Amino acid sequence: MKILFIHQNFPGQYKHLAPALAARGHQCTALTLRVKKPATWQGVQMLPYALPARAGQQVHPWLLDLDTKVTRGEACYRAARDLRDQGLRPDLILAHPGWGESLFLRDVWPAARLGLYCELYHQADWPHLDFDPEFASPDAEAETLRIRMKNINNHLHFDQAQAGISPTRFQADTFPAPFRAAISVVHDGIDTTLARPAPEARLTLDGVCDLTRADEVITFVNRNLEPYRGYHIFMRALPRLLRARPNATVLIVGGDEVSYGARPPSGQNWKQVFIDEVRGQIPDADWARVRFAGRLPYDQFLRLLQITRVHVYLTYPFVLSWSLLEAMACGAAIVASDTAPVREVMTQDNTGRLVDFFDTDALLSEICELLEDRAARQRLGGAARDLVRTGYDLRTICLPRQIDWVSNVMLQSASD
Repeated sequence: MKILFIHQNFPGQYKHLAPALAARGHQCTALTLRVKKPATWQGVQMLPYALPARAGQQVHPWLLDLDTKVTRGEACYRAARDLRDQGLRPDLILAHPGWGESLFLRDVWPAARLGLYCELYHQADWPHLDFDPEFASPDAEAETLRIRMKNINNHLHFDQAQAGISPTRFQADTFPAPFRAAISVVHDGIDTTLARPAPEARLTLDGVCDLTRADEVITFVNRNLEPYRGYHIFMRALPRLLRARPNATVLIVGGDEVSYGARPPSGQNWKQVFIDEVRGQIPDADWARVRFAGRLPYDQFLRLLQITRVHVYLTYPFVLSWSLLEAMACGAAIVASDTAPVREVMTQDNTGRLVDFFDTDALLSEICELLEDRAARQRLGGAARDLVRTGYDLRTICLPRQIDWVSNVMLQSASD
C-alpha cells in the first residue's frame, strides 16, 4: 500500500506509526515543511514543500486563521500535483489537518482514502473559552463568533475524510456529530520501556546541578511556559513552597515561546512576566534553588521525571500533554489540576492528587503532604505506571490499535 503522510513538522504525532507501517512493507512518503530537500527517515521518504512569498493584504481579523491555512493548503496542493504528475498515487493519506495542508489533497487524488489526526475542535463555551478569568476575552460574545470561524478548516475536512483518530476521549468529544462517530480514540502511545522508574537515575544540568532520587526535587514541565499550562499558578505558589521546603530543588522545564492562547505584552514572554511578579517575594538563597532548564533532550527529560519526588502538572481544559503520561510511566508522584483531560487518566488519590486549577493553597498543601509521605508517593506512582502500561503502552496497545485503524480506513469506500 502507498501511504502519504501530511504534517508540517513531520513526524509529529506519526513518530511511531509511520516507521511501523514502513517496516511492514508499505511505501511511505511524507510531505512536510520540516525538510528543505528530500531525505529518508526510518524507511519514510520525506519530501519538502515550500510556502510562497506573499505580499501583505487586508484580511478581516476573524479570517486570519483561515487565510494561513488556505495558504498552506494551496502550497501543499501544488506540491502534491507535481508528485501526481511524477507518478505518485497514494492509496491512503494520513494528515494532521490543523495547519490546513490537507485541504485540497483529495482534489489531486480523489480515489485515495483520507484519515485525519483529530487533535481538537474549538469549542466556544465555558470551560473551553474563558476558563481562566484572568485572561478572559475582552468581548466574550464576539469571541464565540471568532472561534466559530476558526473551525471552518475542520468542517472543510469532514466531508473529505473517511475517518479520524484522536488520542483522548476529551479531544474526540470536542468534535461535533456526525463526524464524532467516525473518530476512534487511540493514544499516540508511551514507550514504557524508556519511560520507566529508575532508582539509579542521576540528572546533571549545566555541570553544576547534580541530582538523584535522594534529593528533594519538585518538577514542573511545559513545552512553553504559559498560562494554558498553569505556569502562572505554579509560580504564584512558588514563594510559599520554597519557604515550606528549605531543602527542595525546583526544576522548571519549558521554552519562552507561546504554544497556546494569547501572547504576553509586547516585548515580553510569559516566563519572565511571572518571574517578575514573584521574584520580590523570594530571598536570594531560596531563588538559588530554582532552576529553569529550558527545553531538555529526551534522555535528560526522562531522567528528570525519574528523579522527581513530586511532579506538578496543570492545564486548562485542553489537549493533554504527553509529559503527564510520561511522568506517570516513570512512576512519579503527581499533583495535577482537576480538569477534564486530566481526569481521563488520573483519579484522586489513586494515580495522583487532583487540585482545583486556581487553588494555590491546595496545590501547596498537596505537594508538601506528598513530600512528607513516602508510602503515598510509592503507592500513587506505582498505580500511575500500572495505568499507563495497561492502557497507553506504545508497543502492546497503542501502536497495534493505530495499525488496525489504518486497515479499517482502507476498508471504507473513497466516496464515503
